[in-house]
Amino acid sequence: MVVGYGIITFRLHDCRSLKEKRSVVKSVVHQIQNHFNVSVAEVGANDIHQMAEIGFALVGNSGPLVNSKMDKILNFAHELRVAQVIDSEMEMMRL
Repeated sequence: MVVGYGIITFRLHDCRSLKEKRSVVKSVVHQIQNHFNVSVAEVGANDIHQMAEIGFALVGNSGPLVNSKMDKILNFAHELRVAQVIDSEMEMMRL
């Protein structure tokens, strides 16, 4: 079994309040969950209205499959027009 997980840090340019940030983060989380069927949540920068950290995790049978899916998630995040990816960390672990 291979577990892949990562954190993507976004800059939210048009958010002027935490309420606007929640709306954008909810949309990003929902889009990633629906498109890739992975676990996704906001994991950091909770009180900063122009930053968001989204964490994700997935499990698979092979390392190349998990790695490919994580790359696709990162590419998808880069294509989102509501936020700019400024950093990302991804790791895999074989259990």
